[in-house]
Amino acid sequence: MAKNLKNAVIPPMDYLEHERTYQNFVKLFKWGTISLVVLVILLAQVLL
Repeated sequence: MAKNLKNAVIPPMDYLEHERTYQNFVKLFKWGTISLVVLVILLAQVLL
């Protein structure tokens, strides 16, 4: 497989798709963090 890299055709980068993927990642990370903080607060109230 390494021998074929010299002849490989690399397609141009799809910047629109890249931006969309990055925005979705940031959105997922933000809401995941918020959810975990809320969960920790709720657990603290229940257990303390």
